[in-house]
Amino acid sequence: MRFLTNRLPHLGALGRPAALLSLGLVGSLLLASCKKDFLVENNPNAVAADNYYRSENDVLLALNGVYTALRDNSGLAEGSDLYGEQRSDNTGTNDNQSNAGEPFQFNAFSLLPSNSYLQNHWTALYQIITRANYMLAGSEKVNFAQASTKAQYQAEAKFLRALTYFNLVREWGDVPLVTQPLTTPDAVAANTFREKKEKVYAQIVTDLTDVIASPLPDAQSAANTGRASKIAANALLGKVYLTMATTLDQANRSANLTQAKTYLTTAYSKRTFGLLKEISYADVFEVAKKTNNPEAIFRIVYRQGDINYSSRIAANYQAQGEIINSLRPNTGVGGNVTPDLVLDYETGDVRKDFSIKYANAAVVKDYFITKYRDASATAGTTGYGGNDWLLLRYADVLLLLAETNLYLGDEATAISQLDQVRERAGLPRYAVASATASYSAKYPTLKLAILHERRVELAFENQRWFDLQRAFTPQQLTDYFRAKSQANFGIAQLTNFGLKDYYYPIPFNEAKLNPTGMYQNPGY
Repeated sequence: MRFLTNRLPHLGALGRPAALLSLGLVGSLLLASCKKDFLVENNPNAVAADNYYRSENDVLLALNGVYTALRDNSGLAEGSDLYGEQRSDNTGTNDNQSNAGEPFQFNAFSLLPSNSYLQNHWTALYQIITRANYMLAGSEKVNFAQASTKAQYQAEAKFLRALTYFNLVREWGDVPLVTQPLTTPDAVAANTFREKKEKVYAQIVTDLTDVIASPLPDAQSAANTGRASKIAANALLGKVYLTMATTLDQANRSANLTQAKTYLTTAYSKRTFGLLKEISYADVFEVAKKTNNPEAIFRIVYRQGDINYSSRIAANYQAQGEIINSLRPNTGVGGNVTPDLVLDYETGDVRKDFSIKYANAAVVKDYFITKYRDASATAGTTGYGGNDWLLLRYADVLLLLAETNLYLGDEATAISQLDQVRERAGLPRYAVASATASYSAKYPTLKLAILHERRVELAFENQRWFDLQRAFTPQQLTDYFRAKSQANFGIAQLTNFGLKDYYYPIPFNEAKLNPTGMYQNPGY
């Protein structure tokens, strides 16, 4: 993947998204630029957005800048587990002291609007959107030799914008909806308000529909691995429609489910393999085989051994005294796994042995994540691994189809799709498993069986929290968490979980910009 490394168009002070800059800050910046005696030093690596877009290559570089923003661990990249896995019942930490205090708020369900990690997450997501908006507007100022080139670049930016808004709307509900560059204080003020989530979803659908109608290829070539494609757009749009069907006004449930099935089926039909069992689970995450990974649909590409673009997930998740993930020594506990998840793996599930391991060091004695491994000589003792971060893959699509078909009343098809995933994992088919007392007691309905399968199949891929949102209403989700065993969650108190936890609080610094328009979510 080609990334922008210099000549970024100016997107706002200090990297904050222009859409949400404090009006006082914007005004001060504009006034300061007018003072004749003010020392101005132009950054040679930054170009004013109005003067930046002169050629097709300028647009490509700006597009690469959008992809670069996608790599931010405060946003959607491999290190963003705090906002997904640790928010769910899969992972967490038993350290709530010192620097761990604010991260602990996520899995302890004691999150405060002043949490700096929450603010960083919001900022990182809107940085992706801001860059996409500037690139889309700037591309209209350039004459392209081929109209299809312009359309492809715009489609990629729209895909990334839609992906980001999809995360925002699921995490916060109503959020500011900005689709144009904001270059004046008046423009900022006019857009600093929360748009209803239904309208945000409508924009996501519009963007992804445009991507599907664009000249983008169904799948990108090996040279362009990591860039958006039509298959990725179909898969994401199917997930969007399924989420709308299960979390928005039920008047449109049937229509949204039908659309979800259409787009998910289209994405799945374009796979290059037959049944899922043809690809071993370990191979999906094998660094040496990632270039030709047939299950990957959309991912963030990392470069093994590169100090700037390498993956750190294998080393960061490794516990003290272990070398299964990385050759880099780790003095910490690695990626904590809740006993609640450990106990959810069935006997004989190959995904358990591959994904987690018990560390027996004196200061650990806990399960840690082994799903992402790179103990190669190239990654070395620095831990500069080559794992790619999978944002969309075919097992995800297959289980989303099972979920959709279940809701549409086609249980037979849903079960056949569920069984494909279970077969690869070395587990008996659903009909056999559901006839056993232990399985049927834990997963008495097909809905809960699919939810369970998604949990163990996609563990540590930041999917669990959103799966729970689709499966349960806020009250049902509260009941679900409080019914779990406290002993399986360490010092994170399950009694903290309440209706408010369905969404994040609006970060304090954003809410104060417009207390009326940026109203706080209930309970905070």
